[in-house]
Amino acid sequence: MIYLDFHATTPVDPEVFEAMKTYFCEEFGNAASANHQYGWTAQSKVDQCRKTLGQLIGAQGKEIVFTSGATESNNLALFGTAESYKEKGKHIITASTEHKSILDSCTELEKRGFKVTYLPVDSFGRISLDGLLKAITAETILVSIMAANNEIGTLQPLREIGKITREKNIIFHTDAVQGVGYLKLDVEAMNIDLLSFSSHKIYGPKGIGALYVRSQNPRIKLKPLIYGGGHERGLRSGTLNVPGIVGFAKAAELVMKNRDKEFEKVKGLRDKLENFIKSKVDKIKVNGHPTDRLPNNLNMSFEGVDGASLLCEIKELCVSTGSACSSAKIDPSHVLTAIGLPADLAMSTLRLGLGRMTTPEDIENAGKILSSAISTLRA
Repeated sequence: MIYLDFHATTPVDPEVFEAMKTYFCEEFGNAASANHQYGWTAQSKVDQCRKTLGQLIGAQGKEIVFTSGATESNNLALFGTAESYKEKGKHIITASTEHKSILDSCTELEKRGFKVTYLPVDSFGRISLDGLLKAITAETILVSIMAANNEIGTLQPLREIGKITREKNIIFHTDAVQGVGYLKLDVEAMNIDLLSFSSHKIYGPKGIGALYVRSQNPRIKLKPLIYGGGHERGLRSGTLNVPGIVGFAKAAELVMKNRDKEFEKVKGLRDKLENFIKSKVDKIKVNGHPTDRLPNNLNMSFEGVDGASLLCEIKELCVSTGSACSSAKIDPSHVLTAIGLPADLAMSTLRLGLGRMTTPEDIENAGKILSSAISTLRA
């Protein structure tokens, strides 16, 4: 099997696994147990991990709130902001190509009386800054735009969006789940107030994520989703997943250490795969921005080929026809529809995601398998 679905999840890096092991069986204390050494050790390690994760995005450790993953982080960002600032206004702006954890949250907020503007995107998947400016009203309290799209890899202009939201005194949230492993994100320079990210997308364990919450200039106040013992400054009650947090921080440490090198490696392999397939098969469309996109993303539509049938022909390849969170659906991807792709072409699309463990041999074999399958189906 050749794994090319790194957008869906990544394997735990061996260094991450080694870092976590001690905190399962030996240093197993509850970080909220303040009366003995086991609790103190756990709390000390958690504080250290917060600092590491803060460094990854240019934040302070105290601004990192641990969650169960990016979906919870996105929910806390949207519902927490909406409930805390509804006296100021009830208008939220997002994009039509966001992850379902954003779009479904917005749908629920609309049922609760909030107004949501879904910005359209161009054929590459980018929003218009002029369109954003025109959408802002006196009632707007939040703009939520993802850093990098999970299907087509397109990057959004975060710095420019942050400049607009700061000038308008509007909270800016970004879902940075796909981008944090490859992009140099800086919440201060980009004027980001809330940022969601997740461990299992950067070679850490599943079940642990975080939400950056700005503590000053301005201080962001959120209403929690989960109540209990007042953990995480009252924003997210529940016993902390210490082994997961240790793994998350180690994964972040490896990202900061190897990011530039990995960026060039996966981009080179991605380009090699794209060029190989194009040399063997015609009538192909590559979706997403040609340059401003994730280095490991390759989203391709194959004219005259059904995506489901293609998956059956390439069982050796672990790839996706869209987002892993909605892969069971047979409707065209909302992202591909938003960039103007016809339904038949959207249904003939594959998402290939490269990663740290991808080899040149994987790319060569994947290219041969895929191009052969397409030719067979067309014939």
